[in-house]
Amino acid sequence: MKKKSHHSSFWKKIRFKYKLSFLNENTLEEVFSFKLSFFSGFWALIGFAILLITLTSIVIINTPIRNYLPGYMDSEIRREMIESALKADSLEQIMHVQSNYLNNITAILKGEEPQTELTVPDDTVSGNIDDLEKSLELIDFIQRYEEEERYNLNILTASGALPNNLVFYRPVRGMISSHFSLNEKHYGVDIAATPKESVIATMKGTVIYAGFDANGGYVIQLQHPNGFISIYKHNAMLLKKQGEEVQAGEAIAIVGNTGNLSSGVHLHFELWYSGKPIDPEEFIVF
Repeated sequence: MKKKSHHSSFWKKIRFKYKLSFLNENTLEEVFSFKLSFFSGFWALIGFAILLITLTSIVIINTPIRNYLPGYMDSEIRREMIESALKADSLEQIMHVQSNYLNNITAILKGEEPQTELTVPDDTVSGNIDDLEKSLELIDFIQRYEEEERYNLNILTASGALPNNLVFYRPVRGMISSHFSLNEKHYGVDIAATPKESVIATMKGTVIYAGFDANGGYVIQLQHPNGFISIYKHNAMLLKKQGEEVQAGEAIAIVGNTGNLSSGVHLHFELWYSGKPIDPEEFIVF
């Protein structure tokens, strides 16, 4: 009975209402009053705290204050920054070409010979790049390079076989939608992936090409030790520039759907050794 009486007394105390009145100092007339108990005051305080937290969250999410939160500057913000930088670089190339063009027109109108040679940026090239006629200098360079690499002991083993004990990283997470085929001139594998997925370097190496191709979209190529070259096509954007060194597993691009030969979000990945394409599935578990 004592426990029950004590419990009942406790609830009566916290539910007992107190009257708070506001009086006129001169007339002592009651201006405003309200009743409040400990119980209702507790819930009122919780409601006020929830309202304050909600309003604070709304202000942070919808204002630039969110940029100061740890972890908010994620890959999405970095992607936008890189995309803006690429657009600015493309505009700079186009302005340079236009400037050379105007200079040549001015020279021709004056009866002089053009002073500069017009060059077209990579992202303005249309059609099949393979169909463009090669210059004599390029053909001579290719022949000399192939002749020198034929006897390069640094990339060939004694038997001419591929080196062993090499570790390759999977370039992107996904499922293979098209396999390697020499007969069909498909010199790599197509990996269907989710949008905005990071493309990583399969091995340590150096970026030897990073640009836009009409058929391959945004393409990046890496030169690796032991004579390997890896190629990554149809990217949404590139994170590395030509000449940069990258580590194995480092992000180098964002998977996308660029180029005339792409019909969906995927990565076309090629692996070359000693100037010849090889099947990536023989070295990498996708």
